Amino acid sequence: MSLDSSAGGLDQGTDVLGDAFYPLFGLLFDEDGEFVGDVERKLEQARMPATVELYLSRALAVGVLVGGASWLVGSVVCYALFAFGVVSAETVSIGLPTPDVQTAALFESLTMPFAVLVSGLVFGSLGFGAGFGTLVAIPYSTASSRKREINMLLPDAVSFMYALSVGGLNQLEILEAMGQAEDTYGEVAREFQSIVQETEYFGTDYRNAIRDQAVVTPSDELSQFLTDMLSIVNSGGNMERFLDDKKDKHLRTAKQEQEMTLETLELFGEMYMTLSLFPLLLIIILVIMSMLGQAQQSLLYGTVYGLIPLTGVGFLVLVSTVKQDEPGDGYLRPDGASERLEQSHEEGLIHMGLVESFTGEFGVFDRIRSREGTYKTKKLLEAPHHFFRDEPLFTLFVTVPAAVVLVGTAVVGGSAPLSWDAMLNQPIWGTFVWWYVPVYVVGIPLAFFHSWNARSRKAVVGKLSENLRKLSSANDTGQTLLESVKTVSDTSSGKLADEFDVMHAKVNYGMSLRSALVEFNNKYHIPRVARTVKLISKAQEASSQITDVLTTAAQASENQDDIERERKSRTMMQVAIILMTYLTLLAVMAILKTQFLDVMAGLTSQASSSGGSQAVQGGPDFGGGVDTDMLSLLFLHAVTLQATLSGLISGYIRNADIVSGVKFVVILQTIALAVWAVVG
Repeated sequence: MSLDSSAGGLDQGTDVLGDAFYPLFGLLFDEDGEFVGDVERKLEQARMPATVELYLSRALAVGVLVGGASWLVGSVVCYALFAFGVVSAETVSIGLPTPDVQTAALFESLTMPFAVLVSGLVFGSLGFGAGFGTLVAIPYSTASSRKREINMLLPDAVSFMYALSVGGLNQLEILEAMGQAEDTYGEVAREFQSIVQETEYFGTDYRNAIRDQAVVTPSDELSQFLTDMLSIVNSGGNMERFLDDKKDKHLRTAKQEQEMTLETLELFGEMYMTLSLFPLLLIIILVIMSMLGQAQQSLLYGTVYGLIPLTGVGFLVLVSTVKQDEPGDGYLRPDGASERLEQSHEEGLIHMGLVESFTGEFGVFDRIRSREGTYKTKKLLEAPHHFFRDEPLFTLFVTVPAAVVLVGTAVVGGSAPLSWDAMLNQPIWGTFVWWYVPVYVVGIPLAFFHSWNARSRKAVVGKLSENLRKLSSANDTGQTLLESVKTVSDTSSGKLADEFDVMHAKVNYGMSLRSALVEFNNKYHIPRVARTVKLISKAQEASSQITDVLTTAAQASENQDDIERERKSRTMMQVAIILMTYLTLLAVMAILKTQFLDVMAGLTSQASSSGGSQAVQGGPDFGGGVDTDMLSLLFLHAVTLQATLSGLISGYIRNADIVSGVKFVVILQTIALAVWAVVG
């Protein structure tokens, strides 16, 4: 069955459920009520093609089905607990006074049915809430994510519209061009697509379409912008001056929002310093309880292997709600471009580019595809490091099998401990084989090539603002855009200047400047560069004298540079806090190992050699229940897990990228291993 047919079958199934539960919707909800109206508005903001009545009927259907299944599971589990003697009537008794034996017997006989009934109701209610609530939350979540992306892209989108107005486009052409820029401006472009479609297909006046979209959009910032634009359109004001003012306003707003985000991250950094030390304090308390003869090893295991990972993962999720990653994939897919240019972003080791469109028709194209695949494979084998630099995650296809082979070899050779007792006898070696070897084999190449990739991409962005200013100055002297590109390439250095030289050569060999710009962008596919290239390529279609457009692009790029510098300087402090917190935890664990566990082990050996006479004379055997080998292993695993989580969190805070934290993981785990090799 194809994907489309299966999706169609799913829609038909949900429609059947929605129709079946529509009477229940009418019974429970008021169609003109506030809740229904709010859900309807969120469905529209999320661009989900469903009526609110049918959607809530589906949600009720899912809630009833999930609730019924949960009721059945809860009832069966509760009955099984009573049937197998795990729980008895006396266990769940609440101590009600009974006047006689018969009443007590009656209560005891009703305990199990009542418990089964209550358990079923509780599980069923939770299941219904989970099923119904999940479907209702989907439009809210989708609308919120669209709002976030619109607010992030709006400053650049306004700069794009200003550049178009400077280039001589009228109001309708600006709206149409903005709607066609979906590959760069994402959700902002889709909002303008709605305006254009209302005007073209439904005959709505574009003023009314703007007014309607200002009401529907999930972003308050875009709603205010459209409202202000409508007032300029109605009054016949100067659109270029309006967009210039709005451009400056939204660039300032972007800096203010970045400042708020960084302040929130600073608060999170202080929270993490406290939360990461909580498992350490709990371990110390549990060790003291073990010394007093009240050992609870299950709590120790739960703290090390449960609480520490959950704390780190929970904090990572918390940071992800605030940390803003750059939207878009960075690829440009211009309308009306050649088929080769449209497929350029898909071309790779498996996809052979334009020839894919002709294979199967004539044998010559199949042979061309085969030769192209052979050529690419040869180039990959000649310089695999360049391929892994461009695609760092592909190192996993090599390193993960290598790690499995190394660990498997250690297991087959008998050098890897296969039981908990063997791990206690060789704590450092066992942990090294089972954890550190895979992390090093997988992490070191991934961290190296990811850092190389980031450095090569940064080389393109590093001088972007400066070169845009140079392009603007050259264009202002009367040179065409192509001549300005050549001038900048001759008078500048760096990777971007080299790419300008390549673009000039491509145009001299017959390629259009627009295609050369798009190919350059898709080679690096950086979202920030994509927005700049989109702005320039669109403006140069109208005229080669686009000094104001280039100045606008340089201003937007400089604003992004300021935001990036502020982000790096502030996040560096957060990373420093996290790393220092981990090093503090590691030092405390090492001191506990050397000054506490080793001393306790010595006292225990002395007590055992004296035959226990000292224990008899001195009272209770204080510390006799402490398993020092087990605690030493748990301490090692605790600092190892904490190193992994602290490294990933540091990378995510620094660059909004989990993979960038792998280098921190390798460094912190190496420090932990070196320290434990000394103290262990």
